[in-house]
Amino acid sequence: MMQLLGYFLAACIGISLGLMGGGGSVLAVPILVYVMGVDPKSAIAMTLFIVGIVSAVGLVPHWRQGNINLKKAGIFGSATMVGAFLGAQLTRLPFITGTVQLLLFAVMMLIAAIFMIRKSGKAIAHQANEPHLEDYPAPVCRYCWLWLLTEGLGIGVLTGLVGVGGGFAIVPALVLLGKTEMKEAVGTSLVIIVMNAIAGFLGYFGQADVVFDWHLMVNFTFVASLGILLGGYSGRYFNAKQLQKGFGYFLLAVAAFILFQQRDRLPRLTTLPETTVAIAQQK
Repeated sequence: MMQLLGYFLAACIGISLGLMGGGGSVLAVPILVYVMGVDPKSAIAMTLFIVGIVSAVGLVPHWRQGNINLKKAGIFGSATMVGAFLGAQLTRLPFITGTVQLLLFAVMMLIAAIFMIRKSGKAIAHQANEPHLEDYPAPVCRYCWLWLLTEGLGIGVLTGLVGVGGGFAIVPALVLLGKTEMKEAVGTSLVIIVMNAIAGFLGYFGQADVVFDWHLMVNFTFVASLGILLGGYSGRYFNAKQLQKGFGYFLLAVAAFILFQQRDRLPRLTTLPETTVAIAQQK
């Protein structure tokens, strides 16, 4: 029953991606961990595979519409790929445990949720179905291309660490720093997400504490891909920006749930080291 529930939720991820163009993939990690029973570190590595394939499927209509700038995808994506691989390599450090990754993931979910809620509120205010440039603040940089590469590196590191595509940060970076038209930025961001996922996924190979359940990964990806096609077809009947606000609040609830589940695993600063306790007992 839990596996059936997990696959149903995988379809929901795809539908949300098809309806809103992003955001739904962040649910893959909590579904794998809390529904499918996968270890957090393995779940994050597996999510990169799932996000990469599903984003590639969602890329098809944008490619047909000519909303992809391969040059900017190559420039920005090269930086994010380096960051994603480095982020995956950082998980080899002993203090980067599955718990730490889940906490970072929950923080990223909070940021993504707040961003979606704010952006959807502005979109509803001017009754538009497509994101507008005024949804984002104006850039204040002299060398925007350098900031673009720097932000790309940072986004990539977070992708490797916590398994999120980072589309909510890639799109405004392309618009503001890369001076890309909005529709083109959305399509180009999917190319970059695929590049991130590949680099991050490769970065997890060879780690002893990461186990890839290929059967689960393929099935999960297949169901989510069917969902994104259904969501893309159904998108004409819904106002995507109105859906974003409700989905943003849902992400807030999921992030709060993850933080609550991990509360007992947080390091307690007030706990004395064992050696200190032993010395005290001897005295």
